[in-house]
Amino acid sequence: MHLGWFATTGFGVYGWNQPWSGNQPQDLGKPGLFVDMATTLERAGFDYIMLEDSSVLPDVFRGTFESSVKRGVQVRFDPLPLVPLMAAATRHIGIVATVATSFYPPFLAARLFQTLDHVTGGRVGMNLVTASADGAAQNYGMDKHIQHDLRYEMADEWVEVCRKLWASWEPDALVLDPESGVFADHTKIHTVDHVGEHYRSRGPLNLPMGPQGGPVLCQAGASPAGRAFGARHADTIIAAQTGIEAMRDYKLDITKRLVDNGRGADDAKVLFLVNPILGDTDDEALAKRDRLRETQRANVDGVLAAMSYFTSTDFSQFDVDAPLPDLSGNNGHQGTVADMVRSGKTLREIVTNHRTTESVELCGTPDTVAERMGEIMEEVGGDGFLIAAPVTRKNLTEIGDGLAPALRRRGLLRTEYPHRTFRENLLSA
Repeated sequence: MHLGWFATTGFGVYGWNQPWSGNQPQDLGKPGLFVDMATTLERAGFDYIMLEDSSVLPDVFRGTFESSVKRGVQVRFDPLPLVPLMAAATRHIGIVATVATSFYPPFLAARLFQTLDHVTGGRVGMNLVTASADGAAQNYGMDKHIQHDLRYEMADEWVEVCRKLWASWEPDALVLDPESGVFADHTKIHTVDHVGEHYRSRGPLNLPMGPQGGPVLCQAGASPAGRAFGARHADTIIAAQTGIEAMRDYKLDITKRLVDNGRGADDAKVLFLVNPILGDTDDEALAKRDRLRETQRANVDGVLAAMSYFTSTDFSQFDVDAPLPDLSGNNGHQGTVADMVRSGKTLREIVTNHRTTESVELCGTPDTVAERMGEIMEEVGGDGFLIAAPVTRKNLTEIGDGLAPALRRRGLLRTEYPHRTFRENLLSA
């Protein structure tokens, strides 16, 4: 199976108050923890690390920044400077950074990630998001965010422009002939002259094609518009469906959409979010799970603040024990909100039941969890899992040196990287 790690708060501070969280005050804003993450997960055989990002400090919940900064859950450093540092310490693992298509001009993003593709030796990925919060849009000069489906329509064209720019140098345009003194063949470098409904770009890029011909594209979208976008463009898709049946249905739907778009059924790897809870014994892991769930039940405000962020609606105004308000007009994360709604009839039930990073429960010893992961992939039909645990050195060690070897003993995880680039390794069987 393929494995990735979804750093759910990107280059942030999540985990600073977790048990065994290490030197978080010293780690804050420093690359060390994430470099350790990259070396640990490469040793474990992971395909990639995905660094989530957001450029807004939300103040929707109760109209203040308290819920965003009190526990640090919405504090973010820009993840892009981490990419070359993590890549420099490793040789194979892919490093995926998040870009909001709604805010980055396509030429800027195309040039930046083409550069990173060279710097990393063909191991960079781009996580495409359209962003959801009005506050984020206001940081970039808008009054409010673009309507949900229009954001995806614009993102389609955005990717089209980037692809044209990544291909504006032909693969053999670079000559590097010291005898003739020719660096590049100008006849193999072309303007793109894109004039579309939402974007214009002349091109070409002023650097040659990267080792991958463009970064690996990653996407998470549960809404119909998000699924359609991912099936058209993504090399890997993040999925958060809850339960085996929903996971299987999602995988089948994406496979059909891939084929309908003229792509191969395996041209995008679907990785399901999980948060394994590991212990030296199954009973120890179950006790740990129960403690974590009790913490979640007590954190009503935290989940309501997250829902406020996703929807740009202040959920502090609602009775937590009354029927859920109508969210059909929400312009935010529609798939995430729909999943939350399925978790319960009242806000308190949602807080108690919803698992934002848990498609299925994985709890036990490394051997117990590895066995279950193999069974799930058989039932769902592939392709793998995206770990969404807090980034602490303890969690990294439990997964990298506990779970990964248990998967390898069962023949479920690679023992080496057969190819040179991230995309080749990701799309291999």
